[in-house]
Amino acid sequence: MEPLSERLARIRGRMEAALDRSGREPGSVRLLAVTKGFPAATVREALALGLNEIAENRVQEAERKLGELGRESPGADARWHLVGHLQSNKAKKAVELFDEIHSVDSAELAEELARRAATAGRSPHCYVEVNTSGDASKYGVAPEGARELLRRVRALDSLRLEGLMTIGPLHGGPEGARASFRMLARIRDEARDEGVFGGPGGLSMGMSDDFEIAVEEGATIVRIGTALFGGRPGPAA
Repeated sequence: MEPLSERLARIRGRMEAALDRSGREPGSVRLLAVTKGFPAATVREALALGLNEIAENRVQEAERKLGELGRESPGADARWHLVGHLQSNKAKKAVELFDEIHSVDSAELAEELARRAATAGRSPHCYVEVNTSGDASKYGVAPEGARELLRRVRALDSLRLEGLMTIGPLHGGPEGARASFRMLARIRDEARDEGVFGGPGGLSMGMSDDFEIAVEEGATIVRIGTALFGGRPGPAA
């Protein structure tokens, strides 16, 4: 198999080419390494290559890997992201483990995260997940409810509202993905005009199959798993 270092270099090159095509600043998109289903040894290898933003889909899997890694060098400065669906009963552990949570899809979840974060003395960065494709199998608030949820999250003192997240559509090809990402950017722009964000408002969108389109449409974060690490070795633990 091709070394991880070579795959990483190629992905970064593709990201920079997409930035150039869209007239954006070099290095203006963060790369999250999605390590769902891979062992702690893979995370350690990624950290050693400077991939210090690690994303997991499940609280339990992240907890196990962090236990093995111990948050020690070379990963002492790593930021851990939750990008999978989160149930309210996992909120306590989520705020303890993760620096950034991309899957806030209801006011109830946001309020539980805020309560748990305040108790833990934590202030995780949060993204409101929007179902921009209308796929019934996907989580996320409907587009028409996104701005109200953004306002609700912004009002919670122990959470730091950073932006929005979406997953591209299951069908529709590149143009379907582009339409989905443009919708998320439009929701962000409208919310920003209302003063909802303290900063510019981030866009967490784009995965292995569509990250270049996402960059062209304004992504500030892309979430890459398969293109970096290959096929997963087995079911996530």
